[in-house]
Amino acid sequence: MEQHFELIYRTSFQSNHLLELQQFCIDFMEKSPEKIFKSFDFTSLPEKPLVQLIKRDDLQMKEIEIWEHLLNWGLAQNQTLDPDPNTPNKWSDNDFQTLKNILQNCLPFIRFFSLSSKEFLQKVRPYKKLLEKQLYEDLLNSHINPDGKPSDNISLPRTVKNDEIIDSEIVNLNIVSTISRWIDKIDNNNFAHLRELYLPYKFQLLLRGSSDGFSPKTFHTLCDGKSITVAFIKVKETEEILGGYNPIKWVSSSDLTYGKTKDSFIFSFKNQNNFKDPIISNIKNIDYALNYHANYGPCFGSSDLITYNSNEDRDYDTNYCNECHYEKKIRDAETRFSIEDYEVYQIIKRQV
Repeated sequence: MEQHFELIYRTSFQSNHLLELQQFCIDFMEKSPEKIFKSFDFTSLPEKPLVQLIKRDDLQMKEIEIWEHLLNWGLAQNQTLDPDPNTPNKWSDNDFQTLKNILQNCLPFIRFFSLSSKEFLQKVRPYKKLLEKQLYEDLLNSHINPDGKPSDNISLPRTVKNDEIIDSEIVNLNIVSTISRWIDKIDNNNFAHLRELYLPYKFQLLLRGSSDGFSPKTFHTLCDGKSITVAFIKVKETEEILGGYNPIKWVSSSDLTYGKTKDSFIFSFKNQNNFKDPIISNIKNIDYALNYHANYGPCFGSSDLITYNSNEDRDYDTNYCNECHYEKKIRDAETRFSIEDYEVYQIIKRQV
């Protein structure tokens, strides 16, 4: 089926008596769109189903692969063009215009901003004449000046189906990708959320407040001794997501002691679906990176991100963010907030 999809698809629409086969093809496109790109007769696929494919958010392929398949499809539609997509330097302006006309209904659905700088340089720049001038300039600027401001109409990277990465009620893979970039200290710029999702880690759930409880004692019972963890806190009513990354172990202490590290950070997102302008605040006084007192939950600095109850067996009743030992505040309001839910994960390198 998947090796000769185009033939089956075309045949199904040649007769009104093949409605079940038509529906089968449509269902196959929805469930396994990536397999169609890899079929032997992909380049014979009509434009309409091709556009339907590349519009999908859940197309499980790297964006650079989609772009390369689209180029091959376009070249196959006109026998006068050099079929080798690696020789655009030999093409005339007329050749580029011919291919641009062929791809005009497809190009708007390629998420060029998802590509890395290397992919852009090697795989897109040679074909810049296929793109509108402003789009190409914006793409170029996103790599040359990544601290510039991206426009609001840029499509986000395609979603990834991988339940093995995280099982969360609070965050999605876009936020996980951002956190992972911060941990590895890569692409911390204004265009990072538009790049292809960066998912090198598995997030192993240690605690979920709505299932396990919201007391400091529960936190220390389930999380003490665990290293390389991240906490996500969903603020009640505002939908804000606050949290922090701890590269060392959590410890429970009867007195006020602090964990020392130069790599911890705290962060905030406006909500689960708004990750365009997150705030990251790195530790500036490494001697006060983590609060280990038994009456505190996941706490960073002496006041930068606090979850607390004077009775370790009761739910947190004192939660706030006041800038102190981290670079900047992660929340405008310094008033106390209530927790709707929170999760703590141990971060483990994935075997890819």
